[in-house]
Parts: sequence; structure tokens; C-alpha cells
Amino acid sequence: MTQRKFKGTWLALALVFVLVLAACGNKEENNAGSSALASSSASASASSEPSESASSLEALKGKKIALVMRFNTGTFSAQYVDGVKKQVAKYGGEVTVLASENDLAKMSANLDSAVNQKFDGILVDHGDAAALTNGLNKAKEAGIPIVAFDSGLQAFEGITNLAQNDQQLAEFTLEKLAEEAGGKGNIVKVWVAGFPPMESRQISYKAFIEKYPDIKEIAAFGDASNPQLDTQNKLEAVLKQYPNKGDITAVWASWDEFAKGAANAIKQAGRDEIKVYGIDLSDEDLKMIQDPTSPWVASAAVDPTSIGTVQVRYLYQKFNGDTTEPVVQLEPVFVHRDALPKDKVITTAELSQYVEGWGSSDLGNTDYLKELEASVGAK
Repeated sequence: MTQRKFKGTWLALALVFVLVLAACGNKEENNAGSSALASSSASASASSEPSESASSLEALKGKKIALVMRFNTGTFSAQYVDGVKKQVAKYGGEVTVLASENDLAKMSANLDSAVNQKFDGILVDHGDAAALTNGLNKAKEAGIPIVAFDSGLQAFEGITNLAQNDQQLAEFTLEKLAEEAGGKGNIVKVWVAGFPPMESRQISYKAFIEKYPDIKEIAAFGDASNPQLDTQNKLEAVLKQYPNKGDITAVWASWDEFAKGAANAIKQAGRDEIKVYGIDLSDEDLKMIQDPTSPWVASAAVDPTSIGTVQVRYLYQKFNGDTTEPVVQLEPVFVHRDALPKDKVITTAELSQYVEGWGSSDLGNTDYLKELEASVGAK
């Protein structure tokens, strides 16, 4: 009897132990299933949220940009504006051009208007520090980023300033003038004060005159209001003052609009012995330089379309919260008729095939801006 009870007790204990094990097994399976479900749910939730990178790119789209210009005269400005508009469009934004007809008071008003209209960002072209101080301060208070080109706004914290190497632009053309003139002769200077790039070019011109004492300046003038026609009219008067071949060796024009006016006056007067050396280059300018009957033989420049592109890139870096350099210098190239094809007329888009260093620049580009461009282009 006792033995049977003992066996019965052990049998009951064994049965309980089996039941306990079974219960634990079911609990672990349930816990595992719950964990897997939670993990799956979390994964699905994460995949439904945009990545940080994608969110950043989306935030850069749809920006409204104001381009505040002192003037938009000539084909160089036209190609520059084209560069700005195309690059902003590639980023999914829009550009409004506010031109000021070389009126600093109007430019100041345009800048104020851009701030009051709450544009996302402002591009300034050929600004003036004194005239724009109030507007620039208002933009800073409003948190509107600014990138300027050829404006001399280095004193304003937070503004990135793009500038051509203006002294080098002048040196390239002046040194070629001296070389082809044999270090002597009479020249006419077409230049105008009051613009930061012009003031820089004047530094090189003064050094040039000191370096070549046998090169004499016999006339100097320049007006930015109607530059091409004004230059043509004034040079026609100078040509009458110096009517003989050999009286004038060359004209140095510190802007392509000046160069075009000078070339027209010389060509119409039949004074093919006088050469013109200019600064800046557009498709129209390049066509004139290629023309063997044109007195305009050389120019130094930065690709105007590329300038607009680079300026926009730096503005978008600011949108992204990047720290940008206070000054970005664009290096010029020298273009002479001798380097260009004789059998066809080319445009600035083809110029890189003949002149090293010309054309598109990767300056200011970043991986995320390339992604932004690809994202906008894919839609």
C-alpha cells in the first residue's frame, strides 16, 4: 500500500512537471511572436518616414530667389542672368530679376522690396556697399541669406562675395597690348569709376603705365549709362583729333560694352591699324573677336553663365546651413583671336575646345546639391 502511494505520488509529480514545461514553451513562443511583430511594425514605421537626407533635399526645393541687379546691360549680363535662372530651376526654385538701370537709389529700393516680399534668398549683382547698407542689414535681421557678385560687400558679415580676379583680367589684356605694340605707342583708355571691379582694374592699369613709360595715354573716358553708344560717339571724336595712322596704337576697354563701342567707331572710320583689347566675353563679343575685319582682337573673362551658376550654388549652401567662405574668387582666362578657329564661328559654349580653362566650373558644388539636381530632374 505504501509502495503504491509512493509510485502514485511520483507519477503525479511527473505529470505536473510536464505540464509546467509545456506552459513555458508556449509562453516563449508567444513572446517570440510578439517581438517579431513589434520588430516588423517598427521597421514598417521607419520605412514609411522619409530619410533625413530626403527631407533635407525636399526643404531646398521651391525656393523663391530675388536677383537684385545694378544694371542688366549687354550680352554678358544676359548670359549671367541665364546662368542664374537655369541653375535655380535645376534646384526646383524660381527667380525674380529686379534690375535698377544703373540707379543706386533704385537698387536700394529693389533690395528693400526683396526683403519686404520675404524672398527666401537674395542674389546681388554689382552692388554698392554705401547704397545698400540699410537693405543688407534688414535682410540679415529677417534671416534672408545673400550672395553677391562683383559688389565689394566684404565688410558685411554673413554675405558671400563672388568676384572675378579683376586685377588679373586687366593684366592679361594690358600685357598683350604692350607685347603687340612693342612696348610703345599712344593708347585710349575706356573706363568708369564707382564700381568695385573697375576700381580693381584701375590698379593694374596704373601699374601698367608705370611699367611701360613709352606707352602714353592720350584720352580717357567712360560712361556706364549707355556704354556702347557713348563709347562709340566719344571715340569717333578722339579719332578726328588724331586723324593720322600711327597717332593711336590701341584702345584698352575695361568692359565688353566699351569694347564693342570702340570697335564699331574704329571700323566705321576705316582705322584698321588700331587694335582693341577688352574685358568680359559673351557670344556676341566672341563673334566680333573672330571677325578678321574687327579691331577687337583679345579679351580676358570668366564665363558669365558659369558665374551665375556658381553664385546660385553658394546661396543654396546657405539654405542648407553650411558655413560658406566670405570671398570666392573666380579665375579668368585670356582669349586671343589667334587661338580661335578661322574656318567657323563658335560660341562660348564651344570655347573650351580652343581655350584651356574656359567653361563650366564645379566650384561651389556639393554631393547633396548634385542629389537635389538629380531629384528635381527626375520629376
